[in-house]
Amino acid sequence: MPTRTARTAWNGSVQEGSGQVELSSSKVGTYDVSFPKRTAEEANGTTSPEELIAAAHSSCYAMQLSAVLTGAGGTVESLDVKAEVSLGEDPDGGFKITGIKLIVSGEVSGIDEDTFLKSAEEAKTGCPVSKALAAVDITLDATFES
Repeated sequence: MPTRTARTAWNGSVQEGSGQVELSSSKVGTYDVSFPKRTAEEANGTTSPEELIAAAHSSCYAMQLSAVLTGAGGTVESLDVKAEVSLGEDPDGGFKITGIKLIVSGEVSGIDEDTFLKSAEEAKTGCPVSKALAAVDITLDATFES
């Protein structure tokens, strides 16, 4: 199986410095990062580790759910997956990821709502990114649109 890479070039202190994260394997882009913008409500044109984790989790979960639904006899017409990754203060000092919420709606033929909801839960625990983030509370909000 392949290994994917990204790299970050950083200059300066955590508060005044900034960096650029490069998606090296795909070469799809280089994005600005900054700690003050990471902890602000508005990102203002920068990304963050949390946003990159959200992108990884939502795409991995969509693939896993598609596989589980197909295995359950469904035909996936569309899935819309959003991942919300929250950053907060760590009681032991510093910061930590405090939770991840997966929000999915799906249009799937050939199955009922109960099968969709069970598949959504199965995909949440079976997704490789979910497994990697098992130390974080991951919640799921799933909506079936037949």
